Amino acid sequence: MKRGEQYIEPDNSYYRPSRDPNEGTMTLVVVITLLFVCMTGVLAAVYFKKVTTKETLANIDVTDQSGYISIASPTPTPIPPIADYQNPILYPGLANVRIDKDLPIATDANPAVRGINQTVMKNRQIVEGDYSREKPIYMKDPVFYGSIPGIFTYRGNNFRNCASYGYTNVYRGALTQRWEFNGVGTKLASTLNFEWGGVRWTGQPLVAEWPIEVRRNMNLNDMAKNQQVLREVIVAALDGKIYFFNILNGEKTRDPINVGASIKGTPALDPRGYPLIYVGQTDNNGGNIFGFYVYSLLDGSLLYSYDGSDDGAYRSNWNAFDSSPIIDGDTDTLIWPCENGYIYTFDLNTNYTPGGATISVNPVVTGYKYMFNDNVGSRMGVESSIAVYGNYGYFMDNTMNLCCLDLNTLKMVWTKVLGDDSDVTPMINEENGIPYVYIGTEVDNQGGTGEYTGAAYIYKINGITGETVWQTSESCSTFNGESSDSDQSGGCFGNPVMGKGKISNLVIFSFSMTSGLASGNKVVAYDKDLGTKVWEYNMNIYSYSSPVDFYDSEGHAYLIICDSIGQIHMINAETGERITYIQTKKNIGQENQTSKGICIEASPIVYEGMLVVGTTSGSIFGIAVE
Repeated sequence: MKRGEQYIEPDNSYYRPSRDPNEGTMTLVVVITLLFVCMTGVLAAVYFKKVTTKETLANIDVTDQSGYISIASPTPTPIPPIADYQNPILYPGLANVRIDKDLPIATDANPAVRGINQTVMKNRQIVEGDYSREKPIYMKDPVFYGSIPGIFTYRGNNFRNCASYGYTNVYRGALTQRWEFNGVGTKLASTLNFEWGGVRWTGQPLVAEWPIEVRRNMNLNDMAKNQQVLREVIVAALDGKIYFFNILNGEKTRDPINVGASIKGTPALDPRGYPLIYVGQTDNNGGNIFGFYVYSLLDGSLLYSYDGSDDGAYRSNWNAFDSSPIIDGDTDTLIWPCENGYIYTFDLNTNYTPGGATISVNPVVTGYKYMFNDNVGSRMGVESSIAVYGNYGYFMDNTMNLCCLDLNTLKMVWTKVLGDDSDVTPMINEENGIPYVYIGTEVDNQGGTGEYTGAAYIYKINGITGETVWQTSESCSTFNGESSDSDQSGGCFGNPVMGKGKISNLVIFSFSMTSGLASGNKVVAYDKDLGTKVWEYNMNIYSYSSPVDFYDSEGHAYLIICDSIGQIHMINAETGERITYIQTKKNIGQENQTSKGICIEASPIVYEGMLVVGTTSGSIFGIAVE
């Protein structure tokens, strides 16, 4: 089945002939009766049409038993055919995205109870009084997030619920290493006592299928520019560079962009199909700027940079943008939390004609910060990416607060203190018209210095009210060192999976260090309504990488999870049984071929049968799912 085709369940019904010996006679009687009824109905309809006008119809009391008029029920709006750029995994996009503000906020989620203080600044000036966005944000079902085929941000879209694209028909249950790029280098950290290297958490690749009219103006090599279809995969790395490949064979499609500062998180592409990439730095090792950058993908030029050293920032000395931004194409707005304690939105003022040879942005910045009476400013900041439902943005901060922010008024709707710290990005799923937020925590703040075992909590929370629907946990080990440099935490580091297709009743979490420090990982599927365990998959090696779900054309579900020694596991997501696994290898076919030293912390993507993932050891792998 080709991408874009809709799967139709076969009709297995068939005609069953009557076995009544009087079938012919009875049929004649039935036919005559039906003709009589139909003629009577036609005559009645003609009569009522003559005596009943539109005005009298409007005044008819349908409860009046003296006469009866049958008015047909309205025909449901048909589901539109899938567009060629829409992800069939997410089609047809049934989320209504309606926010009922009349629902009461849960008592334990009311920001006022904790004494919240909120500040808005625009162009680095404090806004007095209430703020209201000139172009209101209201983001819809994720199937509408992109305007070309691709994976544009961490976990794909504004609900953060899909890191795969298109169908992958698994015909022999195998993973085959197709290509490797082993040229990712290192960069000295700002502390000058170690080097960043390779690709680390979250480090997810991005993919774009650029239209030919856009490619002709790009600085692609000739082969990439002229081939019929190009699926360009993009990976940002800790050596400060952004790399570009043909996803099918790993060939370079263009020269890297040298940002000059280490990149640990996942950048974002403009989902409108505009040739723009937004990338944030993880360390202050890039020169005069500590913040984020916007580059043109026409020629690789820097269009804009923003230094997060804002006056009044709670962490003015640490402006890392490890989170992956969201772009609201309808309002031309960039939404991006920062580790300095600000949640930023940028009116981009993009100037671009699709297929044109030039592009520019002229951003206007608005920043929002908040503080509770029971928090400390030096610990504020956001590493998780923001998920967006309508005008509500959901994110996790560094002080154990899960937050719901109205992006149009920049006022906190609700906030929930979770059982521990979390850098996981909230995931949204609409169920019966209500958005629910799924999230998990690390084991970090439950004990003192040294090694101990604690609970990694997972939650399902009502996205309108902040009420906890269910909560459960798994036991995980952790190590708190004398300094954060020596910490090794267990718990939830990978983002959860929202089941689709034949596992639409499941939500799946990954738990790290379930068998002791630096040992064991558990992937657990829960009934999304009840929070009860449906299946679990146990691994010997721990994992910080996020599991990724993908599907065949019949809706059968599969799961990929990578571990810290370079193994990639493929699981039947309907049963939790392992289908296969592969040990990735560096320098295949050469004298120095090895499987040692490979660690996968970054999150992979699966794109129509090709898996791509980066490693801490400097390699990026392309794996065929067969």
